[in-house]
Amino acid sequence: MLYVVPTPVGNLEDITLRALRVLREVELVLAEDTRTTSVLLKHYDIHTPLRSHHKFNEHATSASLAEQIAAGKEVALVSDAGTPGISDPGFMLVRACVEKGVEVQCLPGATAFVPALVDSGLPCDRFYFEGFLPQKKGRQTRLQLLAKAEHTVIIYESPFRLQKTLQQLADTIGKDRRASVSREISKLHEQTVRGTLQQLADYFGENPPKGEIVIIVEGQNGKQEQE
Repeated sequence: MLYVVPTPVGNLEDITLRALRVLREVELVLAEDTRTTSVLLKHYDIHTPLRSHHKFNEHATSASLAEQIAAGKEVALVSDAGTPGISDPGFMLVRACVEKGVEVQCLPGATAFVPALVDSGLPCDRFYFEGFLPQKKGRQTRLQLLAKAEHTVIIYESPFRLQKTLQQLADTIGKDRRASVSREISKLHEQTVRGTLQQLADYFGENPPKGEIVIIVEGQNGKQEQE
């Protein structure tokens, strides 16, 4: 069995009782960064062995790990924060297990974009999840596609690229398109700033952010309803 286990995106209390039980009972925890996961396990007095499984080695190790799980090993997969596979490593191992007929259970739990979406005040009955934009090749093409999106758009971004991305979105989608930026979700300095894309680009140009970032952008349908 492979268990895909969401971990807190901020506050360590944001983890389910089931997730804690699974992390205790499995034979091995595959972690994006063992240093990060060891903090969580230590907090809950869990002593399951850890092994690195990240974007730099998952191509080479997913097949052999799937074979071990198929042979009877109980394994949990975690990322540094949130649900593995959502803009984090995990997809390749899940696919390898599925191809071998190994049972995969993905536990429900934390993911950063859901609280950011709901907190944005923008329509959340339908949405488009973009994740991280390409940093170079294909970036402008993606921006132009997002400009045509009918529903609310969700984008993950680094704090170091936030202002640049907001300005590019404003220039491509529209300076007056409503949006929000959430950072440090479920942490002490959690913040959500709302406004137009241009207002947000200006604000974060003057107030460089820290922490993980989720950008929520109004889709064309929401803009039309507003008008």
